[in-house]
Amino acid sequence: MMSLRAVARTAPRTLTRLSSTALRQTRAAQPSSLLKSSWAPLRSSQLTSAFSTSQLRQAPAAEVDEELSVKLESELEFEGQIKENEQLPASVKDFLENSPFELQDTPGKEDVTLTRKFGNETITVTFSISDLANYEGDDVYNEDSALGDEDVETPDGRRASQAENEESLGEDTEDADAPVPCRLNIVVEKEGKGALNIEALAQDGQILVENFYYFKDPKLAHGDSAETAHQAQDIYPGPPFGSLDEDLQILMERYLEERGVTQALAVFVPDYMDIKEQREYHTWLKDVKEFVDA
Repeated sequence: MMSLRAVARTAPRTLTRLSSTALRQTRAAQPSSLLKSSWAPLRSSQLTSAFSTSQLRQAPAAEVDEELSVKLESELEFEGQIKENEQLPASVKDFLENSPFELQDTPGKEDVTLTRKFGNETITVTFSISDLANYEGDDVYNEDSALGDEDVETPDGRRASQAENEESLGEDTEDADAPVPCRLNIVVEKEGKGALNIEALAQDGQILVENFYYFKDPKLAHGDSAETAHQAQDIYPGPPFGSLDEDLQILMERYLEERGVTQALAVFVPDYMDIKEQREYHTWLKDVKEFVDA
């Protein structure tokens, strides 16, 4: 979920990136001292002077460590305050208490797995917090908008100032807290019979099926390694889901619903991803600070 926490983290860094980029460009524009100097060979006295003074001009070691440590501590306090004020979403609480799926969440890992038994089937649903970092939605806090108040040309050719566009910007920010589309890898496996591999999206409280594959070897459906993923590419798994008969699509969606891939799951996944991302980020800040302070 594109939460206020993510916005608060990102917005200040935008100006930092802009200023750093401008600084690098300014430095690059300055001619090198080597280009200014002639190609005449240096006298031995010049070489001796340069060598003797260089030993006396060593920069103090670890001069940024303290400042970095203070900043990391500030970020930890900020995350801690947000955590104190946040409550566990009802969608997460209800799903964990009432769902037949068992949650497997390993600290430090991006992937989260839900597993359950359904008759003679083993059902696995996997999703990853990497979708939060890779999401490329409409960002109202992009670097272009931070450049200032240049005029903006409207579709009808009229030019409007930045101030006149603030109202439309305010409307766009209402969608900033919309859930991020989350990719689901669903595997329905029967011992000795292969496995179905369903690629889907959890978006806006719905499960949107993209592909419905079948593999005789269940390992290819899980794709736990680069080798198995490569082997799966050489096998015909089935046609694109959208090209199937509409009635067949509906029945396959009902097939998934019967196994617990429901609207409740579609709401749970984005909310849990946000919780896990906050937890992993807090741990990362703590680990980096401990390393810097060591």
